[in-house]
Amino acid sequence: MGIQNTMKALSDPIRRKILELLKSGRLSAGEIGEHFPVSGAAVSKHLSVLKDADLIRDAREGKFIFYELNTSVLEEILLWVKGLKGEEKC
Repeated sequence: MGIQNTMKALSDPIRRKILELLKSGRLSAGEIGEHFPVSGAAVSKHLSVLKDADLIRDAREGKFIFYELNTSVLEEILLWVKGLKGEEKC
């Protein structure tokens, strides 16, 4: 989507924590919500921002939606940061 959307998504501590949770594997919205003292609607909004930034993907299975990391966008950001630091690209 673009670096602006990615940086906006990463700017919120709840969204960063969601990404940390998804490091271990896919989770449903309910499982993610159990980790935060916010409403289900708020968790849904955070998931939407992450999805719009292409940092996560979702898949429906029955009545549940499962979320997982999309590491390709994170890899692009790391390469960009390394370029700023003057490091060679991988």
